Amino acid sequence: MSYNWGPHYIVPSEVLKEYSGNVLLREELDEEMLSKELEALSISGPIITITNPWYYRNKDSDTWIKIGESDEKQENFPVRWDTTRLENGQYEVMGLMHVVVRGEDGKKVIAHENIVEVTIAN
Repeated sequence: MSYNWGPHYIVPSEVLKEYSGNVLLREELDEEMLSKELEALSISGPIITITNPWYYRNKDSDTWIKIGESDEKQENFPVRWDTTRLENGQYEVMGLMHVVVRGEDGKKVIAHENIVEVTIAN
């Protein structure tokens, strides 16, 4: 069984349908669900780090391009994305959140992804 602990994309604005210029990407983490998944996977120990790298790709592409990475959990893993050099059109943005746990038998890493479609209109 999988638990949806995140990442959960936070839209920069409720009314924003199109992205233009410099956009702040953020994602939330549900720590209660994360604990449940770690328990279900029999992974125990202290969490060492949580990071959230961000990627984008053109809707018709197979290749992801890294935007940036954040470990600022208290700020919802923010990364600024400058869209001014992109062609207008449909894109996908992916947050790939990694959780590193120090277990008795070494480090364990789990990850979840969140992919959303966005429109770039510069």
